[in-house]
Amino acid sequence: MPSSALSVWHDLVRSRDPRGLDALLAEDVVFHSPVVHTPQHGKAITRAYLGAALQVFINDSFHYVREVVGPNDAVLEFEVDIDGIRVNGVDMLRWNGAQQLTEFKVMLRPLKAVNLIHQKMGAMLAAGKPGA
Repeated sequence: MPSSALSVWHDLVRSRDPRGLDALLAEDVVFHSPVVHTPQHGKAITRAYLGAALQVFINDSFHYVREVVGPNDAVLEFEVDIDGIRVNGVDMLRWNGAQQLTEFKVMLRPLKAVNLIHQKMGAMLAAGKPGA
């Protein structure tokens, strides 16, 4: 039996290494960004967003503060300090029987944090460096 999608995600966060995203993401995965109003469909775009997120969000202050886990999904609340701004957010993950993510949704607060993340993620994606 393959490792659980949730444990693989936690390993990627701990390592800050996006190389495992390819195996973790289903081909038809859907990504919901806190700053893009339409869902992003497919492995390539989701890999780009999550690769960039591993660089922007994950620093020494990042930690999950709460997890609610079901058989095929999880809600993970996190906190992180970025450029002096306290970011509070939620990652919502859904996976299939093959332990691949089929949906990843990110929600953030407060507005100041959303604006900061929009700026940083936009710059990283525009530079083509998501998870280099």
